[in-house]
Order: sequence, then structure tokens, then C-alpha cells
Amino acid sequence: MPVHRPEPLRPRHTHVAGALLAAVLTLTLLVLTTRPASASADDTPPRGSAHMGMGVAAHDGVDGAPVSALAAQTEGVDVSSHQGNVAWSTLWNSGVKWAYVKATEGTYYTNPYFAQQYNGSYNVGMIRGAYHFATPDTTNGATQANYFVDHGGGWSRDGKTLPGVLDIEWNPYGDACYGKSTSAMVTWIRDFLNQYKSRTGRDAVIYTATSWWKQCTGNHSGFATANPLWVARYAAEVGELPAGWSYYTMWQYTSSGPTVGDHNRFNGALDRVVALANG
Repeated sequence: MPVHRPEPLRPRHTHVAGALLAAVLTLTLLVLTTRPASASADDTPPRGSAHMGMGVAAHDGVDGAPVSALAAQTEGVDVSSHQGNVAWSTLWNSGVKWAYVKATEGTYYTNPYFAQQYNGSYNVGMIRGAYHFATPDTTNGATQANYFVDHGGGWSRDGKTLPGVLDIEWNPYGDACYGKSTSAMVTWIRDFLNQYKSRTGRDAVIYTATSWWKQCTGNHSGFATANPLWVARYAAEVGELPAGWSYYTMWQYTSSGPTVGDHNRFNGALDRVVALANG
């Protein structure tokens, strides 16, 4: 009588599935642990990381470079914590004579490199000032002006200190206009400017891009009489200016300049920079 021999059991491939699962888990853990702690899943930059002109190339593009500077223009730079300790002597020797340093953002951030940058530019002979990156969605304009003045944005008539700058541009953390209507944005800016003047006696400079200004303020023309314009445009020509201003005081023309990326031209010779500093 034939003997029934059972078929040998086929090995289950659980070890393969387990290995695949382990690999997936390891890869996921690697991604999570190598992502900077301050970065979010949607690539929104961390609060405090904003800097002057960070949205210009993305929104307005880059369209060439300006011709050589005219004799009646004076080269300058703007810096933030992204530049760390700046080689001010190198910039001075290259012809840069003025600088602006990020002091604050909102009411929650101060630049940890502010002292090196603000004092370092002064020590090599530059005329320098401070700027505030506005976040109109976090606190009102007057509150942010006070925070700015209290953390480096003040002014003194020493011939070497430029008036403070309100950096008002695309929101890197969300809605381009910070969730505000054009009239609400104008009110926010006015509150900042009025409080800054009340605290320092100076009218602040407005840094912006024409396209943002048109979109988010409705191309408001009411600040041009008192507040100097610093316009951002990475092109061969400065192009259209926001309503009300017939000329610019400063022009940020590139974010890829030598030594420090953000380079600017003052619309006047060095004596005009001094005149702005003196008020």
C-alpha cells in the first residue's frame, strides 16, 4: 500500500516583508531626523528667517543687471542673520559706502548678528541704519514700530546713522498681503510710520516692490511726500515706481552681488547719503 507523503511546507516570505517594512521605517526616520527642526512639512520658512527682498525674484523675476553705476550713485548693501559675521573691510574696499542691517521682525525676533553687522559697518566708515521686516498679521503697526525702536531701530543725528526702514513686502509665511484688505494694509503702514516718527523724530524709509505695493495697498500714493522710497527690482532698469513717488532714493538691484548678495544703489552721491542721515 503506497505511503502518502505530505507535500513539504512552502516557506512564507515574512522575512522579506519585514525587511521591506524595516527599510521604509528607517528611511522615514532618516528624513525626519535630517530635516531642520525649524522647517515645516510644507517648506514654509521658520518665523524670524525673513529678509529684505526674499520674495522679489520669485514674484517679479530677474531681468538682467543694471549698467555700471553712475558717478551720482552710491553703492550699498543690506544684510541679515543669513550673512552671519560680515567682512565689512572687504565691502568697504570694493566701494560700498552705506549699509542697512535687519534689526527685528514682528515683535518676536531680533537679529543675533546685529551688533557685529551694525557696529562693524560703522567701524569701517560706512553710514548705516537698521530695518524692520513687517508682519502685519501678527501685531499692529504701532506695536511693531515700538519693538523696532527698542531693539536697534533708533536714530541719532551723528551723520553716520540712517533713518529706520519699514520692509513691507510679500509674506513668506502665508498670504502675500498678510490677510489684509488694501485699506487695512494702508492703515497698518500708517500706524507704523506715525509711531516711528513719534519715537525718533524721523520719517522712516519704505522698502517695497512696485508689484506688491499695487497688489496689497491698491497702489496707495499717500506716503510719497514724507517717506523716502527704497524700491526692489532685479533688472537693468528700476522700472515703474509705486504711485506718488516720482523718483527712488534707493534701489535694491540684485540678490547675488559680491561678498554680500543684496546690493543697492543710492540715487545720489555720498553727500546725499550723509544728508539723509542728518535729516
